[in-house]
Amino acid sequence: MSTPLLSPEIDPSVDHALQAIISGSSTESTCTTDLAAGPWDFDTRPGYGPGSSMGDVIPTGAPRQGELPQQYRDADEDELHQRIRAAKQTLGDRVVVLGHFYQREEVVRHADYVGDSFQLANAALEHPEAEAIVFCGVHFMAETADLLSGPEQSVILPNLAAGCSMADMADIDQVEDCWEQLAEVYGPMDQPDAEGLVPVIPVTYMNSSAAIKGFVGRHGGIVCTSSNARTVLEWAFARGRRVLFFPDQHLGRNTAKAMGVPLEQMPMWNPRRPLGGSTAAQLDDSRVILWHGFCSVHRRFSVAQIDQARAEHPGVRVIVHPECPMEVVDAADEAGSTDYIRRAIADATEPTTFAIGTEINLVRRLAAQHPQHEIFCLDPVVCPCSTMYRIHPGYLAWVLEELVEGHVVNRISVAGDVADPARLALERMLAAKPR
Repeated sequence: MSTPLLSPEIDPSVDHALQAIISGSSTESTCTTDLAAGPWDFDTRPGYGPGSSMGDVIPTGAPRQGELPQQYRDADEDELHQRIRAAKQTLGDRVVVLGHFYQREEVVRHADYVGDSFQLANAALEHPEAEAIVFCGVHFMAETADLLSGPEQSVILPNLAAGCSMADMADIDQVEDCWEQLAEVYGPMDQPDAEGLVPVIPVTYMNSSAAIKGFVGRHGGIVCTSSNARTVLEWAFARGRRVLFFPDQHLGRNTAKAMGVPLEQMPMWNPRRPLGGSTAAQLDDSRVILWHGFCSVHRRFSVAQIDQARAEHPGVRVIVHPECPMEVVDAADEAGSTDYIRRAIADATEPTTFAIGTEINLVRRLAAQHPQHEIFCLDPVVCPCSTMYRIHPGYLAWVLEELVEGHVVNRISVAGDVADPARLALERMLAAKPR
C-alpha cells in the first residue's frame, strides 16, 4: 500500500521529536536519549540498541552490521534524501523498496510500499521484475521476503543489526528440545488418535526466524499473522488436540481467549525449565501451550495508561495491538493488527479522539495523515522499537548506491533445507484467509 499525504501542521518524525527533547525545546520524555544518536554508534556492540528492547538479552552470534562509510554518517537529512532519490531514479524497476509501518518517517518516505510484514511479503511476490528487494524492516521479515521471492532476486536488509527481540526469544534448539519433551508426554507426535487428531500442531507467529518456520513446516504446522491468528488456530484445532504457539505469548493468549479457551488450559512454556515449568497433567489438559516470549514495544502499554486516557479524553476510542498483555486488550475498546488500526482510523467518518497502543512511528504518522482526528500514543514516553530504529536513511542510501555501482551488500538468504519446509508453512498461512 502507498502512504497517504501528510498534514503539514503535524510532524510525524520521531527523530525530530527526539532531537527536540534533547535540545530542551520539547516537554516530551524519552526512554533513552541515546535514540538521538546515529545507530552506527551501536553497530559494533552486542545488543538490540536503544529503545524498547534495550533491556532484552540478545543471543550470542546475532548478526552485526559492519562499519557504515563515513560519508553516510556525516550526511544530513536533506543530503541523504537527495542521494536516495537519485539512486532510486537510476535503478528504476530494478529495485523495489519495502517499508514497514514501524519504520522512521525519513525511511518510509522512500518506500515503494508500506505495510505490515505480511503485506510486504506479498509486495515482494508481486515484483518478479525487480533484481533487488530492499526491505526496510527487521531480519525475519527479510528472510520471509527471500523465501517468497524468485531465486534470481536479492533481498537486502540495510542494517544487519536490525533483528527482533521477540523472534529471538524462540530459537530452533529450544523449540526442538520442547518438541522432544512434549513427545515424552503425548507419545508419537505424528500419530492421529481415533478422531484423526495429532497430539500437537505447532503454530508460529510471522515474527519468527526462518528456522522456526521450517520447523513448523516439517511438523504439520502453520504460520500466522496478527490478522489471521484466529483462522489459523481454527485450522490447527481441526487437525490437533492442542496447539504449541510461539514466540508471542500475548497474541496466542488473547486470540485463544476470544475463542473461548479457558486460561487454565493455556500453560506457559518456559524453555529454561523441565516441561516448560508445567506438570504432565497440566500439559495433558492443555489446549494452547504458550511460549514465554513477548514484544517489548507492546509490553510497555498498561491499563493505567488507558484509565488516564479515558479520564483526560472523555469518549476516547482506545485501540491496541493484540501483542499487548491480556489485561490491556481487555481494557481497550478494540484490539487488532497494525493494518486493522490503520483502517479503523481511516474509516472513522466523524472527528474522533483515538488512543493507540502500538509503535510510536506508526501512531505519529497516522496523526499526520488524519488531522481531522486527535490521535496519540497510549504510552506518553517516546520509545520506538529498538530494532526497527536501526534502519536509518544513511544505510538506505548506502545499499542503494552500492546497487548503482553493481554491488549487492547485506543480502539475506535462507538455506534450501530450511527454505522448503518454511515455504510450506507460509503457503498454509496464505491459504488461511480470515472470514
